[in-house]
Amino acid sequence: MSDNEQINQLLNFIQNNDWMVQVFLIVLVTMSLSLLARRTITKLSARLKQTKTPWDDLLSDSLQKPVAWMIWLLGLTFAADVVHVQSGATIFEAVEPIRDIGVILVLTVFLLNLVRGSQAIIVAKEPAIGERELDEYTVEAISKLVRLSIIITSALIMLQTLGYSISGVLAFGGIGGIAIGFAAKDLLSNFFGGLMIYLDRPFQVGDWIRSTDRDIEGTVEHIGWRLTRIRTFDKRPLYVPNSIFANISVENPSRMTNRRIYETIGIRYEDSAKMDAIVQDVKQMLLGHPEIDTKATLIVNFVRFSASSIDFFVYTFTKTTDWVRFHEIKQDVLLKVMAIIESHQAEIAFPTTTLHVESLPESMQNPQGV
Repeated sequence: MSDNEQINQLLNFIQNNDWMVQVFLIVLVTMSLSLLARRTITKLSARLKQTKTPWDDLLSDSLQKPVAWMIWLLGLTFAADVVHVQSGATIFEAVEPIRDIGVILVLTVFLLNLVRGSQAIIVAKEPAIGERELDEYTVEAISKLVRLSIIITSALIMLQTLGYSISGVLAFGGIGGIAIGFAAKDLLSNFFGGLMIYLDRPFQVGDWIRSTDRDIEGTVEHIGWRLTRIRTFDKRPLYVPNSIFANISVENPSRMTNRRIYETIGIRYEDSAKMDAIVQDVKQMLLGHPEIDTKATLIVNFVRFSASSIDFFVYTFTKTTDWVRFHEIKQDVLLKVMAIIESHQAEIAFPTTTLHVESLPESMQNPQGV
């Protein structure tokens, strides 16, 4: 067979099977575009990493895989369309909905990556002066809600793409939601209770909280969507449903700015003349104490006449909020108060009873008849 005959046969084969050439060219273009997109995004990411803002890095990192998936998805489905036109096989009728669903899934993955990356950036970012600090648990809660919204929206769009009516799905969901709401009322109340904890932030993990309404006291270890785990001071775990916190008052001692020293001290009635000097010296001692916050309320005053003593009280605040350190400072203050009282030759009173007898019977005055 001559060369001309071979060329003619090849041309006839190509002419009769031009769809194969189209498929080959589509796959070739798809591979080329995928390689070009990967290299372009890689170079762009390298340049963006040199900038100070992390948001452009997040955008490039979030785009890298979805762009490649999108190119391959569109390329392969277009190639499948060419094969469908040629063969007419029924199986290829699923190509169009697969392409639509694939595009939705790729966009969903991109948005989810964007939300996760934003969460990491916000948690790691140091707040500017005057800006409210966002703790990681609040950011995590908001991130979960946004991701859930994206997933639900994507699912509804996919159902609409497949030919299902969203209005029917939503109507069924509304009826089912009412039934589920009645059946899982406590579960939903705990969920929204956890959401309010994340948003209002009355406490966070690591805080010491207490409530006299429900005899709750301890350190918060975990805040979940249904339960909050608190470690009591005797090291027992306490699991509290989140809905409880919507109906009780919660005190958060971890957020106090100072700790208070409030003590009443009594001296003997015999030392009443020394009271003014003692009070003045105690006040001067507190004003000069390095661990006392002199900008806060500081009171030292004679306060009352008691049954066995005359009392003055000490009302002041320490700079520290640490519980152990506070008791060390309080001990030092009380020891100094004792020293001041003793330096004035006075004594701290203790309960005593004095019996005053105006006269005695004659028999008791001379019991022996002397």
